Amino acid sequence: MDWIIGIIFLIIKLGLVLVGLLLVAAYLVLVERKFLARLQIRYGPNRAGKFGLLQPIADAIKMMVKEDLVPAAAERTIFLMAPAVVAFTALLMFAVVPFGSDVMLGGKKIPLVISDLNVGLLLVFALSSLGVYGVALGGWASNSKYSLLGGIRGAAQMISYELSLGLSLVPIAMLARSFSLVDIVNAQADYPFILVAPVSFIIFIISAMAESKRIPFDLPEAENELGAGYHTEYSGMRFGLFFLGEYVHMQVLGALTAVFFLGGWRGPLLPPVVWLFLKIILIALVMIWIRGTLPRLRYDQLMALGWKVLIPASLINIVVTGAILLT
Repeated sequence: MDWIIGIIFLIIKLGLVLVGLLLVAAYLVLVERKFLARLQIRYGPNRAGKFGLLQPIADAIKMMVKEDLVPAAAERTIFLMAPAVVAFTALLMFAVVPFGSDVMLGGKKIPLVISDLNVGLLLVFALSSLGVYGVALGGWASNSKYSLLGGIRGAAQMISYELSLGLSLVPIAMLARSFSLVDIVNAQADYPFILVAPVSFIIFIISAMAESKRIPFDLPEAENELGAGYHTEYSGMRFGLFFLGEYVHMQVLGALTAVFFLGGWRGPLLPPVVWLFLKIILIALVMIWIRGTLPRLRYDQLMALGWKVLIPASLINIVVTGAILLT
């Protein structure tokens, strides 16, 4: 009987997380458009509903009813599957993100995480790496030069910055002595790790933005060079899946930043889930602000930053952290 109750709770948690992610992703688009409009002294969306609040619903309906075109020369099966790979790998990363400490419900202890794996950190990196395939294969399968160039850029960029992203979190695993995201949050009971590992935080944020392919690191979809990059040939709901993947990835990176550096769900007065949500939104707003402020890097500058600056800095940071912990 206990296993049936466990499965029911798991399905409920999956449903709540999925609905929450999709809703936040939809309205994060609206927040970004409004925020960028204010930075550029514009109004932003204000026609669909009061203050433009129905704009995400209008956009979703538009994407669902638009014709889903497949280029005649495209590799059809891979072309159709690539957007789903990008969206689902981003959604799956939330399986190990803890939303709070355990709660008692009906005499049973319910963990506020879908799956508390003792290798949760490694699972996050594995799923993040799989997302590269959606970008690369989508670009290649389109049989378009713009898409292919975008796919190659995306794969090279994500592989390069995956290294510095992973290395930046080695000191965090050393401080927490665990790969479990729940244990990492619990290790920050006295102070958040951003206070003792600020270099890791800076490297992680820069690498995370490059991973999510957002300005100033949006080389794979540089509009003035490649049309729309790796998703140039996509339309309708498949383009929507690429779009969804980008904004869910933004939420994932905000949640991971909160978990690794800002104490996760911990905070005074407010419920744990609210604290985590506020931290995710704060990180997302910082990423939007950077998008509206900085110009796009050249491709050689992007690669030089990753290989010549961030990776050496990450390695030095690991050595210094290890030396401090041993003393």
